[in-house]
Amino acid sequence: MLTLNSQSDPEFVAAINTRDAKLRFKRVWAVCKKKRRCENEDRQQNKDEEFAPGMKPAPVESHGGCGNVQPQVRQVALQLKAAYEVAQEDGPKRKESVPITPEMAHGILRRISEPDLRNMGLNSDYARPEWMILTVLPVPPPPVRPSISMDGTGTGMRGEDDLTYKLGDIIRANGNVKQAIREGSPQHIARDFEELLQYHVATYMDNDIAGQPRALQKSGRPVKAIRARLKGKEGRLRGNLMGKRVDFSARTVITGDANISLHEVGVPRSIARTLTYPETVTPY
Repeated sequence: MLTLNSQSDPEFVAAINTRDAKLRFKRVWAVCKKKRRCENEDRQQNKDEEFAPGMKPAPVESHGGCGNVQPQVRQVALQLKAAYEVAQEDGPKRKESVPITPEMAHGILRRISEPDLRNMGLNSDYARPEWMILTVLPVPPPPVRPSISMDGTGTGMRGEDDLTYKLGDIIRANGNVKQAIREGSPQHIARDFEELLQYHVATYMDNDIAGQPRALQKSGRPVKAIRARLKGKEGRLRGNLMGKRVDFSARTVITGDANISLHEVGVPRSIARTLTYPETVTPY
């Protein structure tokens, strides 16, 4: 994300003066995504020097940019790739793709200043951009992922929940990353371990990512991730919280009541008025 320290760009000034924070973020993004270089000088000053080469240009505040070319960032599976245009001595420019590691992204986002955050429509108290990259993984307590008895007696072997198995995979993958860093393994080996850790964390959250192989149990059954437990009509929100769903219950409008006899049932007035009933109209 590129922002300007000066107020020389009228399109940028109009974007940051938007009151609604969400709309401000969209407008600032629309301005910044067209920038292909981190600007460090004023464009109007260059134009004045071209038309009046003998005149001494007025001092103009620098943007403070580094002047580097900005890459095009694309998501490939669970990775981010930065595509740069590299100039060649004897031919046209060629594109070179470089992976953006989580450490690189976290470092870039962490260095965004408070004024730039406000200009982008973010609140630093609640929405620091680097918080979108997990550095600590919350672990749900056992009631969220209960173990079940394999023989039904509660005393024999117990089978663990899918989330518990996935957490075990994450712990093992994280241990491999630590060991590779500690032993000074080659960069490509450490990177492979990091990608495996990223895969386990991603499929722990959502096992239906497009273009990504699903995590499977030993039986070949797909792992039921956190997202699958929350979403949809049968999920935790709509199924268990917004509406009560329990076993061994029926649903009816015809019920017994403490105010009527044992051999009678009550029917709501609105239902009773629209019920059809048989009526004999012939003698047979």
